[in-house]
Amino acid sequence: MKRAQGINWPGIIPFVAVHLVGFATPFLVAPTWGLAALAVGVYYVRMFGITAGYHRYFSHRAYRTSRAFQFALAWLGATASQKGALWWAAHHRDHHRYSDTEDDIHSPLVGGFVWSHVGWIVDRGYEGTNYDRVKDLAKYPELMWIERHWWVPPATLAVGLFLAGGWAWVLWGFFLSTTVLWHGTFVINSLAHVIGSRRYETTDGSRNSFVLALVTMGEGWHNNHHFYPGTANQGFFWWEWDPSYYVLRGLAALGLVWDLRTPPLKVKFAHLDGDRARQVRPAIDAAG
Repeated sequence: MKRAQGINWPGIIPFVAVHLVGFATPFLVAPTWGLAALAVGVYYVRMFGITAGYHRYFSHRAYRTSRAFQFALAWLGATASQKGALWWAAHHRDHHRYSDTEDDIHSPLVGGFVWSHVGWIVDRGYEGTNYDRVKDLAKYPELMWIERHWWVPPATLAVGLFLAGGWAWVLWGFFLSTTVLWHGTFVINSLAHVIGSRRYETTDGSRNSFVLALVTMGEGWHNNHHFYPGTANQGFFWWEWDPSYYVLRGLAALGLVWDLRTPPLKVKFAHLDGDRARQVRPAIDAAG
């Protein structure tokens, strides 16, 4: 596994530029409730593209869908400007394979906060896609097209916002929203192994956090996820807020996705012992 090879300075110019424009946006165009709602709405729609698309579908194949909707998920995820689905999934699969070891690409316990949050993203060593990790995805030419031209979906979004509402919509709906979206995604790498509680014993430091779940549409139940990664839901219990899964349930009702994988009872209650375990044992046995 490659480690830090140094910042790709020319390559990070767009990354820095979007940040600068995003930070300047409230000073360039005065905030209104409408613009704020636009920024939040575009943020969460694209966050769904990352959580339900790039993460739960492309990285973990936690449900099934048609080839056409698979392409739609790849396009939506790419509008978040986090490269293509194959790049994202390949790195994420490595994270699970080597979680919180020296070979973990973005462990805060090994590399520290800055490296796990943003350092690895701007490093030359992680620019490419390890296609050996994503052979199941690389066979689709349309996904490979987005992989090579990942900038087209976010550029199309920016143009669409301009046509709909002018520069104010571009600044709030694209630049500010994208800047916040990047860091909303990155906090799972940098904080979800540091803050929160642990329900399950895992070989890494993954934790559950309601706050991170709010920011990321349900990705904050990270200890659940690392204990049993291949599920369409990461909130294993009803009180664990997981709107990405709720939307997936709605899409399943419409027939756009199906076979949503969820944790069996023996997994959900694997943390219990003694009297509490005996109380739920009949239900687990009945469920098989």
